[in-house]
Amino acid sequence: MFTGIVEELGEVVAVADLPDAARVTIAGPLVTSDAKHGDSIAVNGVCLTVVDVADGAFTADVMRETLTRSSLAKVAEGDPVNLERAAAVGQRLGGHIVQGHVDGTGVVLTREKAEHWEVVHIGLPPGLARYVVEKGSITVDGVSLTVVSVSENQFAVSLIPTTLELTTLGRRVPGDHVNLEVDVLAKYVERLALPHLRAEEAR
Repeated sequence: MFTGIVEELGEVVAVADLPDAARVTIAGPLVTSDAKHGDSIAVNGVCLTVVDVADGAFTADVMRETLTRSSLAKVAEGDPVNLERAAAVGQRLGGHIVQGHVDGTGVVLTREKAEHWEVVHIGLPPGLARYVVEKGSITVDGVSLTVVSVSENQFAVSLIPTTLELTTLGRRVPGDHVNLEVDVLAKYVERLALPHLRAEEAR
């Protein structure tokens, strides 16, 4: 489990294509300072398992399902990536409950700059809008954010200077794909309520 509070802006140092998979090596001195084989590290919001650690970098395997559902399929050497270690029991939950299980990718549509923040509009893939609510939480490239507005095919978030400076979101331009993870609580509520709703409709 993660919190959506990015700890470090890492850099992809190698990408190796494998049959139906990829192996990535990412430099991140902070997140690798106590990392070991089998640990979880979120990369742009995708939970990856560490298979090797050396010289301030870690290596992880990315399976086909992850490549299909996330923007990691397009990651290349030299790309910056948001990094977060798994949450430790007893620490403050600064963001919200994040699993690192990407639900799909959105596309940056527009950016509106203000004096002290920036509003970014992101397109929603079909089927995800029902889980996104105004003032609710959403994870974008591993960053826990508050939704300021939402429609059937897009939502908006406001980014403070710290987020713009210390995460990849400050570098995203219209047309870029970003990883999205909706609030897991919304999906469980829907799953539990759906049989009862269908029963009412059948009456």
